[in-house]
Amino acid sequence: MADPYAVLEVLPSATAAEIKAAYRRLVKQHHPDAGGDDQRMLALNAAWEVLSDVERRRAHDRTRMPSGRSTTAPDLRRAAAEHNRAVAADDALVRWLRQVYAPIDRMLGEVINPFPNQFKALSADPYDDELMESFCSYLESSGRRIERIKELFQSLPTPPSVGGFGLSVYHCFSEVEDALVELERYTMGYVDNYLHDGREMLREAKQRRKRLQDERRRLEIV
Repeated sequence: MADPYAVLEVLPSATAAEIKAAYRRLVKQHHPDAGGDDQRMLALNAAWEVLSDVERRRAHDRTRMPSGRSTTAPDLRRAAAEHNRAVAADDALVRWLRQVYAPIDRMLGEVINPFPNQFKALSADPYDDELMESFCSYLESSGRRIERIKELFQSLPTPPSVGGFGLSVYHCFSEVEDALVELERYTMGYVDNYLHDGREMLREAKQRRKRLQDERRRLEIV
């Protein structure tokens, strides 16, 4: 059996709370639903079973240090470095989710969610100046939100551990931006194809946003 401390990437001197936090972090990172490996999950669970039980942990500690000798200094330094890298990666992910993804998701909702009512109102009479003015105002405010979203997305690098997630976020707001372009074209010439295409793009972006929200919950760090 592999050393449970190495499996959970903690020092032998780690507290119970540190071991628990490491286990939770690694489970979320390597869970099969998140693209992880079944064998890695089995190893994590086996290590957790040993280190979460006081008596089993003591018994393991006695067997891993023959003749009463402790872990060597290089081993401790290596384990500490690995632990620090893992903690830094977690911190970067939390920061990115809170400062980049969360406000982007909120502003995407502020663009996508009002569209059905805007579309319904305009459909009553597209040639009514007041209705068209209201629709154009919605497009203008939505365009400003997209510009802010693009600034936020570039404000922090996407953590490598969620590179695919970050790419999906990019595709989502890009699709919304393209939809707004089509809808703007409609207001310039009343060509129904532009309205239809913009509406369909926003529908697809709404579905993509929902998938991102579901995946975001799996990335939660407790």
